[in-house]
Amino acid sequence: MGVPGHDDKLRRYVHYVGGADRVPSHDQEFEAVNPTTGKPWGNFAIATVDDVDAAVQAAHKAFKGEWSSMSASRRGALMTRWGEVIADNADFIGRLEVTQNGKLLAEMKLQAQIALDWLRYFGGVADKIEGSVIPLNQASVLNYTLREPLGVIGVITPWNSPTFLAIMSIAPALAAGNTVVIKPSEITSASAVELARMAKTAGIPDGVINVVTGLRDTGEAIVDHPLVKKVAFTGSVGAGKAIAARLGQRLATATLELGGKSPNIVFADANLDQAEAGVLAGIFAAAGQTCIAGSRAYFHASIYDELLERLSNRARSIVLGDPLLASTQMGPVATRGQLEKDLAIVGHAREDGAELVYGGERTSVGDFGGYFISPAIFAGVSQDNRLMRNEVFGPVLAVAKFTDEDEVVGYANDSPFGLAAGVWTNDIKRGHRMARRLEAGTVWINTYRALAANSPFGGYKDSGVGRVNGFDAVSGFMQTKSVWCELGDEIRDPFVLKA
Repeated sequence: MGVPGHDDKLRRYVHYVGGADRVPSHDQEFEAVNPTTGKPWGNFAIATVDDVDAAVQAAHKAFKGEWSSMSASRRGALMTRWGEVIADNADFIGRLEVTQNGKLLAEMKLQAQIALDWLRYFGGVADKIEGSVIPLNQASVLNYTLREPLGVIGVITPWNSPTFLAIMSIAPALAAGNTVVIKPSEITSASAVELARMAKTAGIPDGVINVVTGLRDTGEAIVDHPLVKKVAFTGSVGAGKAIAARLGQRLATATLELGGKSPNIVFADANLDQAEAGVLAGIFAAAGQTCIAGSRAYFHASIYDELLERLSNRARSIVLGDPLLASTQMGPVATRGQLEKDLAIVGHAREDGAELVYGGERTSVGDFGGYFISPAIFAGVSQDNRLMRNEVFGPVLAVAKFTDEDEVVGYANDSPFGLAAGVWTNDIKRGHRMARRLEAGTVWINTYRALAANSPFGGYKDSGVGRVNGFDAVSGFMQTKSVWCELGDEIRDPFVLKA
C-alpha cells in the first residue's frame, strides 16, 4: 500500500481471514479520517455476521489443526519471528498509526519496535506452561493437572495505541495455544490487517490470526459467536460492561482493560524536577489519550504554587504540530468527536468552579485542518468537579492540593477507577506505604508510564477485570483439567466407601 502520510490518496482495506484478504459479503464501507489533516485517508469493509463467522471458523480450524499439533517451542519461535518482522517494519507501522490516530511518530514507531519484546517474552513462555501433581492420601491414586488452551479468542482493540495494545492481548493468547479473531477500532483498523499479514510472512499458519473490520455490530457478532471462548477487550467502561453481560449469557469469559482516572501525587520532599517531568509525561506526552493518563494531580500545599507554576510554564512551551516531525511534542487528538468531548469537559470544569490556568482551546497548526487542542491545566479542582470524576482521554489536567498523607489517600481512592497511580517522594517508607494504601492495579514510585512484558498490568474497580502482561496473562487464556489414575490392582467394593 506504500508508506502512509498526509497525502490525499485513499487506501482501501478488506478483512483478513485464513491467511488471505477476504472479499466482503457486501459493499458497505466506513471511512477513516486523518486527524492531522481532518481529511479521509482510507475506506474499510464492514463485516457482517457471515464475515465474522468465516473468521471464527478459520480460527477454529487452525486451532484444531496445525496450531494445536505444533510443539509449544515451535509456536514460541514463530511468535518471536513475528515480532522481528514487526520491528523490521516499525517505520511503516509507525507512520500508519500516525495517519490513523495522530499520535507522535516517535511513540508509535517505538511501540512497534517493542512489540518484539512482548512476543519474545510470551514466545518464551509457550513451552514453560506446566501442570502439577497433587499429593493425595490414597497412595495408589495419581492425580495431576493439565493446562489447556481455550480455543478461539476474540480480541477487540482500541484506537489510542492499536499495535501495542493488540499485541498485549494476542501474545499471551497465542502462547497459551489459542487462535484469535481481531476486531480493531474503526478509527485504526489498518494496522491490525498489516499485523496479520506480517504474521503470515513470519510463518504463523493461516487462520491463527484473523481480522474483521467494522463497527459495533461486528464486535457484537464476535462476542455472541458460540465458538469464541473468551474476549480480550480494551476500551471504555460502558462497552466493557456490555461485553461482559453478553458473554455471561453463554458463560464465556473476558479480560477487560478499561478506563482510568489516575492520581499523580507529589509530596513536599519529592525531587521537583523529576516530579514535574513525570506529571507532564503522565498527561501530555500522549495528548492524554491513554488509559493510564495521570489526569488527577495532587500537590502538597507547601510546594503547590511552585509546581503549578512550573507546569504552566512548560505547558505553554509544548510544541503542537505535525506528528510526523521530530520537533513536534504533541499532535492532534484522534477524532472530531474526541475534540468536541475535550472542549465540552473544559467548559464543564469551569462551570464547576475550577480555575483554568492555561490552554483548553482548539488551535490551528500550519495549514492543517485537524483536531488540535492546546494542553490544559486546571487549578483548585474540587473532588466533586466533573473534571476530577470523569475520564477525559485528552490533554486536560486537574490539579488540587493536600496537606497530609491520609487526606490525599482519601482523595486518590475516591474514584470509580483504579488503574494506576504515581507517588513522588524521597521517603522510601512513605512510598511503599502509599503503594499498599492506593486502590490501583499499578503504582509507580518516582516514575510514571513504566511497563514491561513480564509485569502484570490491569485495574481495580471499574478499570477492568483480569491482567495483561506477565504469566498471569497466559493463565487467563487457559483452563485446567484434573486427571485421576488408579495405579493399583485392588478391586474396590462400589458399595463400601472409604475416606
